[in-house]
Amino acid sequence: MISPLSPEQLEALRRFDTCTLANAIETFELRLRNEGYCDSTVRCLFPRFSPMLGYAATVRVRCAGPPTDGHSYLERTDWWNYILSLPPPRVVVIQDVDSHPGGGGFVGEVHCQILLALDCAGAVTNGAVRDLPAVEAAGFHLFAGSVSVSHSYAHIVEIGVPVEVGRLKIQSGDLLHGDCHGVLSIPVAIAAELPAIAARIVEKERKLIALCRSGDFSLEKLRSAVKGVS
Repeated sequence: MISPLSPEQLEALRRFDTCTLANAIETFELRLRNEGYCDSTVRCLFPRFSPMLGYAATVRVRCAGPPTDGHSYLERTDWWNYILSLPPPRVVVIQDVDSHPGGGGFVGEVHCQILLALDCAGAVTNGAVRDLPAVEAAGFHLFAGSVSVSHSYAHIVEIGVPVEVGRLKIQSGDLLHGDCHGVLSIPVAIAAELPAIAARIVEKERKLIALCRSGDFSLEKLRSAVKGVS
């Protein structure tokens, strides 16, 4: 098992946006370029927040009908122990497995405060969330497929299992980075190397942009600069 990143390594990743980190990951050719991130069905609800980073705590929920054991959505507490079994910081990833996801919001103001106390930076779901003003004020990131006025019959059905949210397959313990662009899965094996590569990409892009804005611009120089970025 790969050891968790140090606080310094995690902070270095937080300094970059998802787009730049995605570019850095591409240089390793570990996966196809159309893989490793949530699609547009999962959107960032608080785009002005700084990037979210954490290890995935995965759960599956249902909202369309009551649980068979009659427990309410707050009565199952064993998943809190599971969350704490993962290294901090953590990101809760919730797959709504109803045939029509989003019938109720599992995460709202109360769950937000519980998850913050468990060192969670945010939540990612294909389903719904709610209580947006209170959650935003708490500084808790939300990435969701929809918003709901009610928690309906939201309840957990599985804990710590592989999930799929926004066509991204996520395993328990995967490292996730999220910002206004969406949610990116970071391969832990190369995570420590990414900040240095990302910084070089940013510098090359800045030079290209500076050329485009300069009075010394020409197509010849542009073509030469683009080769240095690609």
